[in-house]
Amino acid sequence: MSWSIKNIPDLRGKVAVVTGANGGLGLASAKALAGHGAHVVMAARNQAKAADARAEILAAHPDASLEIVELDLGSLASVAAAATAIAATHDRIDILMCNAGVMALPQGTTEDGFDTQMGINVLGHWALISHLLPIVVATPAARVVTLSSTAQHAGRAIDPADPHMRQNFDEWRMYGQTKLAMRHLAVGLQAQFDAAGVDAKALSAQPGLTNSDLQTTTQTHGSAGLLGAFSEKWVKVAGMSTDRGALSQLRAAVDPKAPGGGFYGPLFVTNGPPVRKPLVRPGSDGAIAALWQVAEKETGLRVDVSAAVGT
Repeated sequence: MSWSIKNIPDLRGKVAVVTGANGGLGLASAKALAGHGAHVVMAARNQAKAADARAEILAAHPDASLEIVELDLGSLASVAAAATAIAATHDRIDILMCNAGVMALPQGTTEDGFDTQMGINVLGHWALISHLLPIVVATPAARVVTLSSTAQHAGRAIDPADPHMRQNFDEWRMYGQTKLAMRHLAVGLQAQFDAAGVDAKALSAQPGLTNSDLQTTTQTHGSAGLLGAFSEKWVKVAGMSTDRGALSQLRAAVDPKAPGGGFYGPLFVTNGPPVRKPLVRPGSDGAIAALWQVAEKETGLRVDVSAAVGT
């Protein structure tokens, strides 16, 4: 039997933090989680879009419990401020869904000097996890979900000598690198949970071909070439709705049988119901160590479960 939104359990009393909850897969995820009783923290950069997204969720679920926290993943200062705001009002985080991201943007830098895609997709989420980890590990059976993509198969492990691909930059290779890194982040975090004896789980998911605003944003920047133009047109023809595309990350976030370190995606790679997928090229110790090395050096922040348990 296909897993659907009907399989989401009662989430009353749970707190879910969703990045990029103002549109696309993030909005669809926030709506589903709130519709099943979770209090959803909508962490988003664009506050006007976040307000519209909140209104859309309330129209579907008038009793939904929602709050908006401003979060710009391209700014470590903004990430720290958002985490402080969340920690000030919540002593538990049952679901931390690292959903937000950008795809194949031109070479550029964030406020902190990181490549735009690396900074937003990976390092901003790394920082958020670092700040919120003490709350996550203190919450029974918490889940951290990171968003990958089929583009991970075109990615390579982060090169500590050139993590921002300053040499021979390619927007699609950088995107693949960030999406592979997000899967490695889940695998490495799960290993730490296991080693520390924490019952939290880290999982990753990919949405397949979903008609969100991701492709349109890429094309707006005019950096993705023929592949970007084709992607934008093809997703409108063959892509799933955001409600269907979000099912993989939702299953990773709430399915009681989902194993730590598991990876979820559509049955037919780009389309279909969400199922557990095999880890093709599972994260090697070297690739995970490289991610940890780069992320710690660039952000000045650690993702260390043992240390978080002791705080």
